[in-house]
Amino acid sequence: MVENAIEIRGLEKIYKGLKDAPDKVALKGIDLTIPRGSMFGLLGPNGAGKSTTINILAGLVNKTAGSAKIWGFDTVEKPRNARANIGVVPQELLFDAFFTPREMLEVQAGMYGVPEHERRTEELLDAVQLLDKADAYSRTLSGGMKRRLLIAKAMVHNPPILVLDEPTAGVDIELRQMLWAYVRELHARGTTIVLTTHYLEEAEELCDTIAIINHGEVVCCEPTSDLLKRIDEKEMIIEVAEALSGIPPELAAYQPTLKGPNTFAFHLNHKTTTVANVLSAVSAAQLTITDISTNETDLEDIFLQLTSNKSAA
Repeated sequence: MVENAIEIRGLEKIYKGLKDAPDKVALKGIDLTIPRGSMFGLLGPNGAGKSTTINILAGLVNKTAGSAKIWGFDTVEKPRNARANIGVVPQELLFDAFFTPREMLEVQAGMYGVPEHERRTEELLDAVQLLDKADAYSRTLSGGMKRRLLIAKAMVHNPPILVLDEPTAGVDIELRQMLWAYVRELHARGTTIVLTTHYLEEAEELCDTIAIINHGEVVCCEPTSDLLKRIDEKEMIIEVAEALSGIPPELAAYQPTLKGPNTFAFHLNHKTTTVANVLSAVSAAQLTITDISTNETDLEDIFLQLTSNKSAA
């Protein structure tokens, strides 16, 4: 059994410009290792290279240089084996308007060489709550139903890896929750999940490891818990009863910001400035605390910091 579901080394992609247009460098030699059984988030702004990476893995785009292995199979040397071990749910809702969900899954299974007695069409349609629409034309399905059908379509050959490219884009909250419940179920059964999303709270909640890609380069790849510690800082806002015209000397060492006549904001860090230190200083200044609130770092803060720093470079 392979240790890593996906291994990418030095992957490059250059799209040749037309006529006098310059070449477009989409990937600049990225390295990624996605362990078997993980829930892996691949994040980045629009145009960062996420979809190009996924399309290379899916065999839809030819790489310029480097290598990619899926379940131990090189995508160029063993393309059939590689593609048999991955299912991709694309961003676009592309369907034949005159095919039913049942026909789509049957055709897809046939393309992967799944014998008729091993096909799971009814099981998959039931899993994505489309069994009652099995024989309806796809043109009659709602956007959310089509999104669910794409997931079922990607799973017809029972791949050990499922790639979800912006799967909840444009869907309502109820459908999003339903999709994630099914994805969690697949993951619990051992499926490796690779997720791209613009909803950073989803990645923070679902993924055990997150890579951020920007301008065709991987700017970080870490366990989610470690990534959230990158900015080990929170803001504590303290309101006091007394009206103040400046920073009391007892608080000066902590460099608070005076946000109003009764309000301070402190930046906390477990190494230098702790809650206990600040509260002791406020007490020493003989101030009466009326309210305390905190704002903690989340994945969005880290994402913006890493991508904006890279852009500035």
